[in-house]
Amino acid sequence: MSPLLTGPIVPTLARLAAPGIVLALFQTAVSVADTYYVGRLGTEALAGIALVFPMVMLLQMTSAGAMGGGVSSAVARALGGGHTDAARKLVVHALIIALGGGLAFTLLLLAFGRGLYGLLGGQGGALEQALAYSHVLFGGAVLVWIANTLASLLRGSGNTLAPALALAGAALVQIPLSGALTLGWGPFPRWGIAGAAVAYVVAFGVASLAMAFWVWNSTLRPQRAHLRLEGRLFREILRVGALSSVSALQTVLTAVILTGFVARFGTAALAGYGVGVRLELLQVPIVFAIGQALVVMVGTNIGAGQGERAKRIAWTGTAAAMLVCLAIGWTVAFYPSLWIHIFSDDAEVIGIGSTYMRIVAPLYPLFGAGLTLYFASQGSGQVLKPVLAGTARLVLVVAGGLLVMQLGGPLPALFVVIALGLAVFGGLTAWVVHRANWQRA
Repeated sequence: MSPLLTGPIVPTLARLAAPGIVLALFQTAVSVADTYYVGRLGTEALAGIALVFPMVMLLQMTSAGAMGGGVSSAVARALGGGHTDAARKLVVHALIIALGGGLAFTLLLLAFGRGLYGLLGGQGGALEQALAYSHVLFGGAVLVWIANTLASLLRGSGNTLAPALALAGAALVQIPLSGALTLGWGPFPRWGIAGAAVAYVVAFGVASLAMAFWVWNSTLRPQRAHLRLEGRLFREILRVGALSSVSALQTVLTAVILTGFVARFGTAALAGYGVGVRLELLQVPIVFAIGQALVVMVGTNIGAGQGERAKRIAWTGTAAAMLVCLAIGWTVAFYPSLWIHIFSDDAEVIGIGSTYMRIVAPLYPLFGAGLTLYFASQGSGQVLKPVLAGTARLVLVVAGGLLVMQLGGPLPALFVVIALGLAVFGGLTAWVVHRANWQRA
């Protein structure tokens, strides 16, 4: 009997989540290194990469967290129910979806990138830098989708170590290659910001090859009989993945709208807010590691008809994520300078960033709870209501932000709206999961 079905919850969860948590450290190193290399090119390059960031975030969230969650959930439920052939068929269907998703990003960003980045405020040299980075990166979007889909297939089978090793290895390739191609180290050409994008695509290509090897040598390896396409298997992935993609879009839209609101208070306000948001984003990979372990464990138990155990697993994982976010949030709420001084010595930025931390950071545990339970719901196959909790957050943030702008309210009032959005997201998600009947999932 699989330990996912009968083993102690906490050790099994820790074993599945540990590789993802280590991977989060590598991903953080990549982010810091890329920002450093591009920063050496000047302010316009930094502004350019900032313009593209929301779309890169959307690319990753849809391919790894959203559709990836649908893939992991479908595979876990199939294997939990003892349907190995169905799991192998899902490999083929998932890769077809990945090809479609990657090509859609490529076509949309190549065709409408200039207009989109202009809408976000890009102009002049910053806009040209954004396009130089975007055209290369999204030209290779298919490789990103394939890598994240293969990772999700392996996680769905209970193997979280292989994708972590592959993606960590890719990070070790990306970090020096990005510096070499961006800044022209040694014999390498100096391609500027486009070099960072080339390194990004190459890294995901390397990860794709490594994980394709693992899938080919696992129980998921499809045979000729599994190549016939079936509509029900596409629906099995998309019923979770498509709705989850809406959630990813909401998250990015919320970030873009909030950035627009804060920008009206000036450059220092935007910088202080940006420092705070960066800390929230650094928590996401950690919560994602716990969440992806929950997708596997919950999905496998749902497939085996163990709905009550699936719920216990979900709440156990949520408690772990909340403890991590509590430690981070309350530390910076009481000592905001520990984080803000890393990025700025400007007194105004420090003051605004400290205000943001004191208002928003104490609610990070609810942010962690909402994200974790969202992933657990992916495993159950019941993701609509958690997505609607994200919709409620978006509506609150937009309505509250507009009200603050209309009344000429102070910047801290906008930070209160952001904090309330996190509370609504976490609280509503917890409520709908508590009420959900996973015996019928």
